[in-house]
Amino acid sequence: MAAVYVVLVSLLFIWTTTEANLIVNTTFLESSIAKGAVCLDGSAPAFNFHPGTGSGVYNCLIQLQGGGWCDSASDYQDRATNEYGTSKNISKICYFMGVLSNDSQLNPVNKYLDFYNWNRVKVRYCDGSSYIGDIEEVDPATNLHFRGARIFKAIMDELLYHKGMIYAENAILSGTSAGGMGAILHCDKFRLFFSLTGRVKCISDAGFFINAKTITDEPHIKEYFKRVVALHGSAKNLPLSCTFLSLDPSLCFFPQYAAQHICTPLFIINSAYDSWQINNSLVPESVDPQHVWDTCKKDINKCSPSQIQTLQDFRLTFLDALNELGPRGYFISSCHFHHGIEIEVQSYWSDNNSPTIANKTIAEAVGDWFFGRSGFQGISCPYPRGKFCQ
Repeated sequence: MAAVYVVLVSLLFIWTTTEANLIVNTTFLESSIAKGAVCLDGSAPAFNFHPGTGSGVYNCLIQLQGGGWCDSASDYQDRATNEYGTSKNISKICYFMGVLSNDSQLNPVNKYLDFYNWNRVKVRYCDGSSYIGDIEEVDPATNLHFRGARIFKAIMDELLYHKGMIYAENAILSGTSAGGMGAILHCDKFRLFFSLTGRVKCISDAGFFINAKTITDEPHIKEYFKRVVALHGSAKNLPLSCTFLSLDPSLCFFPQYAAQHICTPLFIINSAYDSWQINNSLVPESVDPQHVWDTCKKDINKCSPSQIQTLQDFRLTFLDALNELGPRGYFISSCHFHHGIEIEVQSYWSDNNSPTIANKTIAEAVGDWFFGRSGFQGISCPYPRGKFCQ
């Protein structure tokens, strides 16, 4: 009787919790260890999978988790002990919301029910290279494994051949932040996994990082990404058509250059005032020793007039880089956020208070673009006229 009671309580908890958030168990891909497809510490990679139903059985959406990078082995040793470097510390469950939700009223809220009943996957980020690093040797001093590209391939093999996704008629590779960069860098490779008759496209959310100089005209982010690429041996996995033309292959780690060489349809979701890029590319701590920018970096509404002008100049540089991509779909907000525009966050994906451009939420814009109902290239008005973001 006690066991029955526990089961009933557990079911009640799951039912009440999943009214808003879908709870999905984490799969640890132990079989990939033998292939060398492992996290920084050598542990098995992980993902969360929720199967499709009804009309969504032959459709799939794969979301790459983000979580930044490091540029030195010492920094990665610290990372290898947290959830972004080892599956040993990854939670055993994940909450699916936003684009991953299975609620037809929330994903999305419009007359079309686009993604809610698809096969939906969240790939957990534990390599620190945007899923493209691959170095065979393991330094005995650090025991770090730089195998992001192998992780992506191993999980895709599992999904394609053991979860049946190879038969997908519609497929999306998406990602947020470093995962959004990974979605761009893997986009054409992802297309090759599926039938030529299938509709296959990619979405980058908060992953369009640009090669911006600091307020003191230093190439801080360029040098940082160069060290990341070198540490992970990532150059060989960057788009060949980009690296072939570049004197510095590591530049192709920047989505603004790599995306110009991607043939597969691509949709960019980003802020023109991306807080991570402002805080780390435009005004890293090294160029602001007096901490003049600290308050402004936390809240754009507290910036001085000269600081606002600097941010407006950054926005124009960002839009210039975006224009180089040609006929891509995009939703560019004026939110002073980075993770705040995540497509996994319900209030930003599809909600009564979600950011809108041309009266469309991100969910509506992406749905129309993916299914070809209409193209979408939307840019919010510059601060302070853009819609306020909570």
